[in-house]
Amino acid sequence: MKSIVLREIKSFFGSPIGYLVIAIFLISNGLFLWVFQGEYNILNTGFADLTPFFTLAPWILTFLIPAVTMRSFSDEKKQGTLELLLTKPLSIWQIVNGKFIGSLLLIIMAIIPTFIYIKVISNLGLPEGNIDMGSTIGSYFGLLFLIAAYTAIGVFTSTLSENQIVAFIIAVFLCFLFYFGFEGLSAIVPSTMSFISSLGMLNHFKSMSRGVIDTRDVIYFLSITVLFLSFTVYQLKSFKS
Repeated sequence: MKSIVLREIKSFFGSPIGYLVIAIFLISNGLFLWVFQGEYNILNTGFADLTPFFTLAPWILTFLIPAVTMRSFSDEKKQGTLELLLTKPLSIWQIVNGKFIGSLLLIIMAIIPTFIYIKVISNLGLPEGNIDMGSTIGSYFGLLFLIAAYTAIGVFTSTLSENQIVAFIIAVFLCFLFYFGFEGLSAIVPSTMSFISSLGMLNHFKSMSRGVIDTRDVIYFLSITVLFLSFTVYQLKSFKS
C-alpha cells in the first residue's frame, strides 16, 4: 500500500496538479478572508476567530477535492492500466486505501499553511491572544474528518467513468448533497428537520466547531468515509470479475 501512496504523491507533484491545488486553496481563502469585502472578510467581522475560514473552506473543498480525486481510477481506466494495477500483489482494499491516503495527504498539505491564521488572529485580538482555541481546534478536527469524507466520495466516483470530467461532476454533486443538501431538505420538511439534518455533514461539522469532539460526529464522518471506500472496492471487484 505504501508504494501506491508514494506513487500518488509523486504523480501529484510530478505535474502541476499538486502545486495548483495548494496554491488555489490558499489564494482563494486568502482573498476572501483578507482582501475582498464581504461577510467572509475577517477584518470586517469584529471578532478574533476563524469562523469565516471554517464557513468558506468546505465550499472551496467541494470543488477542489473532486478535482484531485477525479483521476484516481478514471485515469487508470482510460490508459488501460487498471487491469495491471489489480494484478499487483496487493488486495483491492490496499489499492483503494493507497489512492485515498495519497489524495488525503495532498489536501492536508494545503490545509497546514492556514495554521498561520491562528497566529495572525491571536495578534489581532483585544487583548492580544484573545482567541477561542477550543472551537478553533475542534473546527480543524471537523475539517479533517470532512476532507476524509469528501476524498472517499471523490475516489469512489472516479471508478464510475473513465471520463475525469464526469467523475468530477458526480463527486461535486455528492459532496454538495451530503454537506448542504440534507440541511436544505430539513427546511422543506420541518416535521423531520432534526432527523434529516443529522444525516448531513454540515450538522456534524458545526457540532465539532463548537470545540467539543462528540463521538457521534466522529462515527458519522468515519462511517461516510468507510461506506464510500467500500463502494469503491465493490466497483473494482465487479470490474475485475
